[in-house]
Amino acid sequence: MKKIALFTLFYCISFVAYPQCNNNGQTPISSFPVCGNIQFVQTTVPLCPGKRVPSPCGGANYTDINPYWYQFTCYKTGPFSFSIIPNDLTDDYDWQIFDITGHNPGEIYTNSSLVIACNWSGNKGITGASSAGTSLFNCAGFDFPTFSSMPTLQNGHTYLLLISHFTVSQSGYTINFNTDIKSSTVIADPLVPDLKSAFASCDGQNVYVVLNKKMKRSSLASNGSDFTISLPGINVISATPISTNGFQMDTVLLNLDKPLQPGSYTVTIKKGSDQNTLLDNCDVATAQGKFTDLKIEQGIPTLIKDLSPLTCKPQKLELHFEKAILCNSLSNDGSDFIVTGPSPVTVTGVSGNCGSGKSFTIYLQLLSPVIVEGDYKVVIKKGKDGNTIIDECGQETPENTSIIFHVNSPVDAGFIYTSTFDCKVNSFEFYKENVDASKQWIWDIDGHKFDVQNPKIGFTDYGKKLVTLTVTNGFCSDTKTQTINIDNELRADFATDNILCPEDSAVFKDKSIGKIISWNWDFDNGFSSIQQNPQYQKYPILFDEKEYTITLTIKSEICTSAISQKIKVLKSCYIAVPTGFTPNGDGLNDDLYPAN
Repeated sequence: MKKIALFTLFYCISFVAYPQCNNNGQTPISSFPVCGNIQFVQTTVPLCPGKRVPSPCGGANYTDINPYWYQFTCYKTGPFSFSIIPNDLTDDYDWQIFDITGHNPGEIYTNSSLVIACNWSGNKGITGASSAGTSLFNCAGFDFPTFSSMPTLQNGHTYLLLISHFTVSQSGYTINFNTDIKSSTVIADPLVPDLKSAFASCDGQNVYVVLNKKMKRSSLASNGSDFTISLPGINVISATPISTNGFQMDTVLLNLDKPLQPGSYTVTIKKGSDQNTLLDNCDVATAQGKFTDLKIEQGIPTLIKDLSPLTCKPQKLELHFEKAILCNSLSNDGSDFIVTGPSPVTVTGVSGNCGSGKSFTIYLQLLSPVIVEGDYKVVIKKGKDGNTIIDECGQETPENTSIIFHVNSPVDAGFIYTSTFDCKVNSFEFYKENVDASKQWIWDIDGHKFDVQNPKIGFTDYGKKLVTLTVTNGFCSDTKTQTINIDNELRADFATDNILCPEDSAVFKDKSIGKIISWNWDFDNGFSSIQQNPQYQKYPILFDEKEYTITLTIKSEICTSAISQKIKVLKSCYIAVPTGFTPNGDGLNDDLYPAN
């Protein structure tokens, strides 16, 4: 494909000439948050080489070249549409959507099952997903249209949209969401922005304010003027966003001019020096006067606050604590923790975000993925170092502190099929191979879409057919692909000279296609043959020319095919040539040509 060949050359050049894709929005982890139908305008696109991403198309270098990434959550299940309008309509933009629910955004580079739709068409101009599309997956090359069909987004799932700029230019684009009248998904968060909770550092000098959703870090006044503390004489002198990426925050760190003593307080939000309160990704403002309680107790050990949403088949657990845990109190072998549940789980290691020597988050590495559905429990115990984990205030977490989590059954998209071959229609019925908790089946059988569990289809043509099945149970998903080769085509054909002179030999050469088990020739001269390429044939000399009909009939195990051709045997091939001519223009014998 031309596009792939050109890309390979460009990639090699760009890797040397351009910086890596590290700006905000250019990596999955720093993706732009999308809210509702907000229009994004990228006036320019920085040049950078990108990385290879897995694609359902396979067999080629599909890469997030000169990329921007967008992240959104679905709040109502339905078809999803969007359009990418290049500033220069001669530019070639590509895109791919990933369902990263329960997955780290970085997994998109290794996990092909996360892909739910894409368009890598080599054609230029506007691209996107709409009801006019005929396939969820359009691959590289000029034979593919620029619009794919609309993927169905699932309520509660989180998605990443990659926009890759194949053209070597910095011209940007505009992206619009829910542009098709048949699009019904909702990607605007209905949750009203608010404060969720607050807690203080051990010395009472800092207060952490937890938000009820991710909000724009750009809406936070750095001087802390968005917040007040209920104790007179205590002032907030600065505020620092604790970010989930370069654009969003879910916690704010307030620095006070004086430490708070044990007691009960409130943290209240107001308009800051930037003339706004905190804004969510849809620019909805947190109401003035919203507050949350802050209670400081002396000597209370830190318990497990919560556990991050799990991936499908989890092999790592992410625990969160109200206060930071001292990293040197962790046993690296994970012996501070055990996991109990319906199936054996072994903790092999533990780590944290320990750049400062302490971490609010602790990661438990498991020996193998947990695949048995049910409720499990993480329990804290004394490790090989003789203590449980210790928080930044020096308090040891009590033994048997625990938290329960639920694991969903994984699904497997492996499938089998039965086939019935005949001479006109080859029929197939597909079956999911294993019984599991799958609730949705999405089949793509050589471009034909099905959403039933066991689809049936008949093919009247031949060759290789690509079959893809994606299954989901609402949490776990999986995709498998097979190539089916329909090679039972049977077509009779042969070559011969269609005009013969008397006494000439007629030669016949088989050109038939298929798995042939027999040939039957009828030469219309009283002779026949069962050889693939029979011996030459003679036809009698007659007083006039005559046509003969030669028929070849072939058979396979299941089919028969026949073809007939006519040959003409001339009465004579003798050429009578005049002995002279008179080209003097008198109309008599002016031309020389065969007399017969």
